[in-house]
Amino acid sequence: MITNEDGKVELRGWVENVRNLGKLIFLNVRDIGGNYQVTVSKERDEGIFAEAADLRSESVVDVIGTKKENAKAVNGFEIIPQKLETVTVAQQPIPLNLSEKVESSLDKELDFRFLSLRKPKTAAVFKIQSTVSNAVVKFFSENGFYQIHSSKIVSQATEGGANVFPVVYFDRTAYLAQSPQFYKQMMMAAGFERVFEIGPVFRAEPHHTSRHLTEYTSIDMEMSFIDSYEDVMSIMEDLMIFIYKELDEKNGKELKLFGKKLEMPKKPFPRITVKEAADILKGYGKSLKEDGDIDPEGERIMGDYVREKYGHDLFFLTEFPWSIAQFYHMRQTKDPSVTCRADLIFKGLEITTLAQREHRYEVLLEQLKEKGLDGEKFTFYTDFFRYGVPQHGGSGTGLERIVKQVLGLENVAEATLLPRTPDRLVP
Repeated sequence: MITNEDGKVELRGWVENVRNLGKLIFLNVRDIGGNYQVTVSKERDEGIFAEAADLRSESVVDVIGTKKENAKAVNGFEIIPQKLETVTVAQQPIPLNLSEKVESSLDKELDFRFLSLRKPKTAAVFKIQSTVSNAVVKFFSENGFYQIHSSKIVSQATEGGANVFPVVYFDRTAYLAQSPQFYKQMMMAAGFERVFEIGPVFRAEPHHTSRHLTEYTSIDMEMSFIDSYEDVMSIMEDLMIFIYKELDEKNGKELKLFGKKLEMPKKPFPRITVKEAADILKGYGKSLKEDGDIDPEGERIMGDYVREKYGHDLFFLTEFPWSIAQFYHMRQTKDPSVTCRADLIFKGLEITTLAQREHRYEVLLEQLKEKGLDGEKFTFYTDFFRYGVPQHGGSGTGLERIVKQVLGLENVAEATLLPRTPDRLVP
């Protein structure tokens, strides 16, 4: 709704419902800003009344009129129309119930995404996601990071595994990028020192869980001349605090729809090593996976533990074993079986993986061999390190997972505009 120079208001939106009382018609009209009551009187204008009487829910209208105070109306005022035009008529019945009082299955909500987004609560998810995304750009830009846009079609799997989507690339096979990892590091070799990127990444993993997608939006950053991966953790702490402040300032109405009141995180976030976590989990009758990694249930238990002991919703799980590390992760000097890697856990869900990278050419080649990877296939990457690369590290964070945890959503697909899973490729 906008107010014109002559004091009249113009409302362009969707008719949520029509109440015809004979001589009065009450239209509830919704636009991106909220809901408004349009009161149409037969005595005042029979033409407008007849137009309103033919309206059906979810039809689009243009209304020009005046505001009149009415304590019983939504927002404390009603709009008395001087002009009412039906732009498009919505077919009936609407295939998705748009009442917030009636819950539809997630599959149906996603099948009719263009309709589900008309619900204020569903729309609020993506207004919050927009704030988070904008906050990321603002934060990194204000902290000396350059924004980059790397290719999403690559010649080799970033992590050397099989969970990649092959694509036909003229006369050869290429892959959809699992991560901008190699290109972030290329920028460190190029002397850019601090870069970030927000973009899609693809994982051909046949998971059917509430936390996995085959395509998601990754917030990536890389920084040079670090002393340890503590520098990367510090940046992530500052970023999450900044996101919270932006949400608190800009999305109070949307957070209220979910009954959420943000509790501002405080630095430093707790740090717990994987070995320490293993001991803590034993007290709950839980253990790490056979490979030494933590599973989703373990993350949830640790999230509850940290909340109870430290009063924090965020903590770093540190010192992951080399056995599950990527070949480009740096190993700790004091204990080569442990890497300089950490995960940021947010309310029991891993949202970020970060690490210091191995920047020494000869060591990197040895680690490739240890992981059983063909060094020849990674020459384009290892060549970066032949001509001088500083100490560096970085992180990858799931945008949708941040939103999911902020709002307490059950499934990451709810925080994804158009989710891609093993079972879903449309809309």
